[in-house]
Amino acid sequence: MTPAPLTERLSDPRGPLFFPVTAYGPDGSLDLDAYRTHVHRGVTAGAAAVFACCGTGEFHALLPEEFEACVRMAVEAADGRVPVVAGAGYGTALAVRYARLAEAAGADGLLAMPPYLVVAGQEGLLRHYREIAAATALPVIVYQRDNAVFTPRTVVELARTEGITGLKDGLGDLDLMQRIISAVRTETPGDLLYFNGLPTAEQTQLAYHALGVTLYSSAVFCFAPEIALAFHRALAAGDTATVHRLLDGFYRPFVELRAQGRGYAVSLVKAGVRLRGLDVGEVRPPLHEPSEDHVGQLAQLIERGHELLREIA
Repeated sequence: MTPAPLTERLSDPRGPLFFPVTAYGPDGSLDLDAYRTHVHRGVTAGAAAVFACCGTGEFHALLPEEFEACVRMAVEAADGRVPVVAGAGYGTALAVRYARLAEAAGADGLLAMPPYLVVAGQEGLLRHYREIAAATALPVIVYQRDNAVFTPRTVVELARTEGITGLKDGLGDLDLMQRIISAVRTETPGDLLYFNGLPTAEQTQLAYHALGVTLYSSAVFCFAPEIALAFHRALAAGDTATVHRLLDGFYRPFVELRAQGRGYAVSLVKAGVRLRGLDVGEVRPPLHEPSEDHVGQLAQLIERGHELLREIA
């Protein structure tokens, strides 16, 4: 665990947020050496934080002991240079168990994902996240998406809950986000951290940035950190010409390729990591590998992204 509070370390991000894939060997078991290399490379490249064992890291496919081993390895690989946030999810009891495993492994915070399967009311959701927050001393970022969508009033109550420090939005309803941000700003003494958590968040980050949301996850950073960092720097500097060139020439085509297969938000990213020379294995079921043709298109797109960087330079 790093000494500075998570909110302090993420208040002025120097780079995108890194959601590493989880590495497996040929027999499907964890490959912690490859995972260490992957995380180390990302931190060295300029990530602002490591979000271990979350969506891109196949949280759904990990046994509790595998989860703890990966979080511990991420903490070791980050070596205090950036904070490490770990996923926690499923029902309340299991989410609490994963939260405590993450704390024992040295994580700096938690990303609390939607509860498994059930569609709960606002009162039940509030109770769920409050129990996760009370289970450890770790700050909690609540992930809004799918079956966990909050009213502004509920987010105000979350913001008033000790231990809850952030809201990551994977829904994409900008009207709702504006109302949430406004309600928290006017009705609570402190501020939440807000994150754009949509797949390939760069594609929507201009809109989120206009709301004051500067933190976003970057799956592209896993396999093309140079492109992700160039986008992040251009956005921070107000260089809209470069932002638009990268959106038009790389990110939009990548999003369109990602849309060609279910689960490609994970499996296509993992294929990209392998294309860049690090064998992190295949995805575990129920996800499946992208087709050979789609992997070939991804390789061409990565090269096109690097051509754009050379042109911009």
